[in-house]
Amino acid sequence: MPQHSRTALPPPQASALADALAGDPLTTDPSAQEDSGLLRTMGPRHLIMIAMGGVIGSGLFLSSGYTICQAGPFGAVLAYLLGALLVYLVMACLGELAVAYPVAGAFHIYAARSIGPATGFTTAWLYWLCWAVALGSEFTASGILMQRWFPGVDVWIWCVVFAALVFGLNAFSAKFFGEAEFWFSLVKVSAIVALIVLGGAALFRFQPLNSDAGPPLLLTNFVTPDGLFPNGLTGVLVTTLAVFAWTKAPS
Repeated sequence: MPQHSRTALPPPQASALADALAGDPLTTDPSAQEDSGLLRTMGPRHLIMIAMGGVIGSGLFLSSGYTICQAGPFGAVLAYLLGALLVYLVMACLGELAVAYPVAGAFHIYAARSIGPATGFTTAWLYWLCWAVALGSEFTASGILMQRWFPGVDVWIWCVVFAALVFGLNAFSAKFFGEAEFWFSLVKVSAIVALIVLGGAALFRFQPLNSDAGPPLLLTNFVTPDGLFPNGLTGVLVTTLAVFAWTKAPS
């Protein structure tokens, strides 16, 4: 009985597979896609903005000050650099697994195939639990942010409103979902760019953030009265774990 290979397709087979897909009417003929019930309604601009906006959560706007308070200015930068390195290593490994195992499904299939079915089952449910907790925290953070403009409205009401909005966007067609995600992601990316510009202007004292003399010039604010790490390395490590966890959740 032939055994299924767990290695990547050799170049000739990969080329033959690409030629077969190129000649498939479902991938080349829009009318054939519509007849089969499948239709590609999202373009590159939707996918690019969804990828960029998906890694920007409400925690960046809500808890950045708390992060700096726990790890210190220099510790926060160090924590984000360490978190970014961990995320890069994980994504590089996932990229190699995707090339070696070109199968349909989420990344838990790699764990089930390489280690065992029990590991894949556990990975899938842990990822679901991560998203369940992440969505609840995102709704709560959105409600807290909205109380700045509507202090008389309870947080749970905003949670219900945003949950209904998210469900509605996902319940309609993929084209409607992609268009809404494109514009929402554009708002978040634009806000990040504006914050970078304003922060850079404040560092060079071109745009003071208050009526005082302005913040210290350049990097002199990195050294706090308690040193580079006001809460020690523990605060940096905790912040690194939080950065890694909340970056991997949307990705």
